[in-house]
Amino acid sequence: MNDSRPIRAKSGTNHEGTSAHNRRVMIDALRINGALSRADLARATRLTKQTVSNIIEELERDGLVSSQEAVRRGRGQPSTPYGLVPEGAFAIGLQIDRHVTRAVAVNLVGSVLVRDEAGLPPGGPSNGTKVVLDLVAGVRSKLAGIVQQSEKRLVGLGAAMPGPFGVAGSGDDPWMMEAWQKFPLLETLTAGTGLDVGLQNDAAAAATAERMVGAAHGLDHAVCLFVGYGIGAGLILNGELYRGTNGNAGEIGMALLFADGKSTPLEHRASLASLYQHLSVDPADPHLHAHINDLALRGDQSIHAWVEAAAVDLRWSIHLIETLFDPQTVILCGSAPEALVNRLIAAIGPLLPSIAERRGRTLPRLQPGMADPWSVALGAAAGPISRAFDPRFAAILKDSLQS
Repeated sequence: MNDSRPIRAKSGTNHEGTSAHNRRVMIDALRINGALSRADLARATRLTKQTVSNIIEELERDGLVSSQEAVRRGRGQPSTPYGLVPEGAFAIGLQIDRHVTRAVAVNLVGSVLVRDEAGLPPGGPSNGTKVVLDLVAGVRSKLAGIVQQSEKRLVGLGAAMPGPFGVAGSGDDPWMMEAWQKFPLLETLTAGTGLDVGLQNDAAAAATAERMVGAAHGLDHAVCLFVGYGIGAGLILNGELYRGTNGNAGEIGMALLFADGKSTPLEHRASLASLYQHLSVDPADPHLHAHINDLALRGDQSIHAWVEAAAVDLRWSIHLIETLFDPQTVILCGSAPEALVNRLIAAIGPLLPSIAERRGRTLPRLQPGMADPWSVALGAAAGPISRAFDPRFAAILKDSLQS
């Protein structure tokens, strides 16, 4: 239970017709802070004690919140803390990448209960769709075997794949996954699973994972610089993930760098794909992640040379991100091995002077996030949880229009 720590929470509203928003505000406060008493929730969310009590009772009936052992503070009456019930909701997350597809099942607080992966055959979605649907079905079945009521509490399927979306390409560009992007993926997944399905790019999914259980937990303004096969930036602005008009916000990997009179996209110089080319290795090798992590740990000279060159471009990227978005922190994350991420962060410093360089900072300008090939699938799974339970202005507007 919270004691002297400051409580982080969005404000609810005591106006009529805003029940959906207030429910989400309460769930969000418990997700960020852990168990809180009704009095703590009322102070943090600016809701009346009666409104808080009514919502707590409603959430208890719905199996989303439960009371914990009473806590006595000082000489006053003991207070009862309330916390989220992990088994209150579940979601499936799916990652589709160039050579592999991964799926995870998570509970309401983002704990991974099941995970599995499968290699994607050549031929794009015509050959890969069955593999993807079988993978999701297998993870879903294993979840039902662990938690009997999971099917009734499954809020959706989140899918993530590399962007950008809706951009014309040459048809055979390995960076773009154009065949998968032109394929009716949402409709196919919805029909094949019977679930509500959402789609986002892999950098946005990684940022969602960081926001739920990682370095961006509890932050209102953070940018996650995602280093994977390509490069992207997941934008957490005002406590919500910013997607842009076409879901392509944060595609910093497509930013052009100029040298020797030629322009080259950032991700062609500082992504894992550029490292694979530098090392002359097969991107489809299932042991590649462990191999590169081992090389980075040993300080292999070929890795060192790539890191030094990539750090220059990533240092510029961080300066650009800070200038444009003024975040509390930049988080370097992705499917890159942890040892490689640590070497990159060390090589990137010192950062370029920017508006983020100021006294009184409580967070570093740059910090490591998840360096895990499963982080995108985890973030994809967090997407349906977020859509179902995170506070959004749209919830106020919808309730107000219906009241």
